[in-house]
Amino acid sequence: MEWIQLIILSSRQDSHEIENALIDLNALSVTIQDAADQPILEPAVGETPLWDQCIVTALFPTTVDTQAINLQFYASISSSPQIRWEQLEDKDWSEEWKKHFNPLKCGDRLWICPSWIDPPDPQGVNLSLDPGLAFGTGSHPTTHLCLRWLDQQDLKGKTIVDYGCGSGILGIAALLLGAKQVIAVDNDPQALLASRDNAQRNKIADHQLVTYLPNEIPDDIQAEVMVANILAAPLIELAPKLCAMTAANGLLCLAGLLDRQIDAVSAPYSTNFTFFPPAIQSEWAQLSAKKVNQP
Repeated sequence: MEWIQLIILSSRQDSHEIENALIDLNALSVTIQDAADQPILEPAVGETPLWDQCIVTALFPTTVDTQAINLQFYASISSSPQIRWEQLEDKDWSEEWKKHFNPLKCGDRLWICPSWIDPPDPQGVNLSLDPGLAFGTGSHPTTHLCLRWLDQQDLKGKTIVDYGCGSGILGIAALLLGAKQVIAVDNDPQALLASRDNAQRNKIADHQLVTYLPNEIPDDIQAEVMVANILAAPLIELAPKLCAMTAANGLLCLAGLLDRQIDAVSAPYSTNFTFFPPAIQSEWAQLSAKKVNQP
């Protein structure tokens, strides 16, 4: 079947009204995208913020009466945005999206590979991961920096905490690199489900990757390696908990912060940890440190 899409330039304030109007007009799907390359870096928990300028795209079958849709659309909203219709190229969209994902090398040994592509290096450490509902495919600089750091560590036999696990990519990578067990923590139950599913896909035993919501974490957990790829504000807020959960002489890896946030994020950890030089990629920073062996 062939498709046509209605593309609308909208302000943030008008986008929800426009979205609802398009749904009422029986659009098959409605997508809202950034129109001006405006980053939204640290939304609060439960928030889904939008950009100041948005592009709203609605999908319709080519059999739709576009003139009638235009009239009904403008009659149902209070603003007068610019709109245009565009023919959507006829493709197998169930397969088309896969072209955007390729194997990604992270360090000397580790590869992140989509399931439909054979690993480029069969002798390497290959993590199979498909894009899904939870954050973390390895392509974002924060995740890539953490994966490269894990690839450089001796993780054999160690217990890892992946705090803010998302897709589970960091914890699974740690296990494939030799870790004994990963404690995966996230405040989103969907992330915990995704982590378990991805672990099974990589033939990780259930006892090797154990998932917890933050309020369920056992009091006696001591991580030899603590990894937290979140955002600057929660990293600062969680500092006392992450410090307490890291064993003496344990390693710490923090990411999800911008390079200008390094001092603010490292400050609440500095009493307990000695920091190494940060790694920077595209203005994103990854911090690593070793816990001071305190009496």
